[in-house]
Amino acid sequence: MPVLLVIPARYASSRFPGKALAELRGATGEARSLIMRTWEAAQQVKSADRIVVATDDIRIKDAAEGFGAEVIMTSPNCRNGTERCAEALDHFEGFDVVVNLQGDAPLTPPWFIDDVVAAMQNPDIAMATPVLRCDATALNGFQEDRENGRVGGTTAVFDASGKALYFSKEVLPYTGRRFEPHEDVPVFHHVGVYAYRASALRRYPDWSEGKLEHWEGLEQLRFMENNVPVQCVEVDAKGRAFWELNNPVDIARIEKILRDQGMP
Repeated sequence: MPVLLVIPARYASSRFPGKALAELRGATGEARSLIMRTWEAAQQVKSADRIVVATDDIRIKDAAEGFGAEVIMTSPNCRNGTERCAEALDHFEGFDVVVNLQGDAPLTPPWFIDDVVAAMQNPDIAMATPVLRCDATALNGFQEDRENGRVGGTTAVFDASGKALYFSKEVLPYTGRRFEPHEDVPVFHHVGVYAYRASALRRYPDWSEGKLEHWEGLEQLRFMENNVPVQCVEVDAKGRAFWELNNPVDIARIEKILRDQGMP
């Protein structure tokens, strides 16, 4: 089951223009761009047979090629990362599964991706994505973002078999309170990784943007709105902190995690 890992990256982020080239400093104090750190995370994924950066911006292309990445230039008309992955797939043959590692997720542990790829061994699954049970600290961070009018991480709600029921940038399910460190939290953080069956990915750009996708700004909802189930795969952080870079304030959060984990 050959696997193509694509890192879609664009410069014109609505919430954080130029985000892909934002610099992050880890334990050594060395500044590395967000796209470089995401590329380095991708290199640790055992199940990936080929890794490419897909972008429509020459600045990102030049930066990525500067640290040795393979880059595919894609159309500026791609409406989201999934469409960019679909266009990137047109440049390759022989891949059964495409992984979308979004360019703002440098803290993604490699086993998150390997676990999702393993789920794709089931031929009935057209798309899979990892979910991580929040601890009290992570949930409080989500709630703090919303209370301050920031769009932070995404939460996932799914049935007993792992089939997604909904994804939202609101904190779902609603709990109405804060949790203590010793408590089990009923909220799952959706990790910004997708594994698609190549046949399902090729269909995606032909669908119109769905209403839920439009209002939430979440590309995976287009699959659900077109009756393609999304399989949620619960992953174990194994003590590693996970956060995505959604807003400028997240730089400090991620840099602290890099330092705490001894990452350069």
